[in-house]
Amino acid sequence: MRDGIWNISRKMLYGNYLHHEEHGEHEVLKGNSELVHRVIGAAIDVHKVLGPGLLESTYQQCLAHELSLREIGFQLEYPLPVEYKGVRLDCGYRIDFLVEEQIVLELKSVETLQGIHEAQLLTYLRLAKKQHGFLINFNVKLLKHGIKSFVL
Repeated sequence: MRDGIWNISRKMLYGNYLHHEEHGEHEVLKGNSELVHRVIGAAIDVHKVLGPGLLESTYQQCLAHELSLREIGFQLEYPLPVEYKGVRLDCGYRIDFLVEEQIVLELKSVETLQGIHEAQLLTYLRLAKKQHGFLINFNVKLLKHGIKSFVL
């Protein structure tokens, strides 16, 4: 990161969304750059303390604590109903974190992020009608290698 600006090393266009895969450096929506920096900083701090190899639920609780310490608003396990023919259905979708009503965080602790994880985040972005989300895999040596940013 130079002068507070996130650099892009690789940008790919998939359908109607941009997927930024840059090993932790993210192009951000202009209005969210400070918030994104604070949220990613919180995740990095959690990873520095805990390291890789723990359960996703552990990272989730620790990140919730870290976001609270930084006075960043969030909703944990935010429910996402599906609208079908005028009926709201609770199909069990839950966003790990909805940060400041703007950013979706989906946490993982897996050996390698897979396409199904990306599809999950994209589904959450679409259902929540949000534009920006992060897929964060804590099971890596350096967290910057486990962060993927998605923008619809």
